[in-house]
Amino acid sequence: MQLTRNAPLGVSGHPARLYRPAGGRQRLAAVMLTGAALLYNGWLLELLLPTGLDYRHSYVSELFAADQPFRVLFGRMEIACAVLVMAGALLARDPGRGPAARTGWWALFGFGASSLADVLLPMGCAPSLEPTCQAVHPWHTVTSGLVHFSLFACMVLFCLAAASEPARAPVIRRWGPRLLAGALVSAVITIGPLIGHPGWHGVPQRAHLLLVGLWFTLLARELLASVGRRPWQRDAAAGLVPAARLR
Repeated sequence: MQLTRNAPLGVSGHPARLYRPAGGRQRLAAVMLTGAALLYNGWLLELLLPTGLDYRHSYVSELFAADQPFRVLFGRMEIACAVLVMAGALLARDPGRGPAARTGWWALFGFGASSLADVLLPMGCAPSLEPTCQAVHPWHTVTSGLVHFSLFACMVLFCLAAASEPARAPVIRRWGPRLLAGALVSAVITIGPLIGHPGWHGVPQRAHLLLVGLWFTLLARELLASVGRRPWQRDAAAGLVPAARLR
């Protein structure tokens, strides 16, 4: 709540109070998504640590496979990222938006929940290091599939919402489809080991993770911009009402 200088008097005789509804909640969600973007690319630490994995030919999930030396570090970063994504998605929900945007936040929450399950059901070993280790681990493969399904559902829904309400999401409208295309192509290229053709899948997967991090940052940027675009509204005590009540 913020008092304004030379503000008009309300019906109670007190200075009118002007504020942006839910602004603090959306700012916090933006901070959480920005943090998630950094944690989702915590794999960059493998460039400094003796993981024994070749980033060109290994999956990032091999970093927290059950038998890997740095599994606790990378696993905890993944868990922290998933928690931030879920919390950010819940905080960012805006009942005033259309059904595509509202469902998009739930899809993002599903992404976080699936990512959490992905860590809790890790690979038993690293296929790129052990020839006898199977690239397809049933439960881990299922959770990874859910991660991708939720991610692309989220991206598609927000791109549709931005197309139908361009004034409310100009940043996503401009960059969302490009990130969606890049993330989809890079994800498809990573399936080599799953169909018996391993090699060089690590590069497109890491590119995919960078694009997902950019997507989180894009959502955070749009949240902050939406707070800035909201008009100041009068509250009930001063003869003013929140914007949410005007819808």
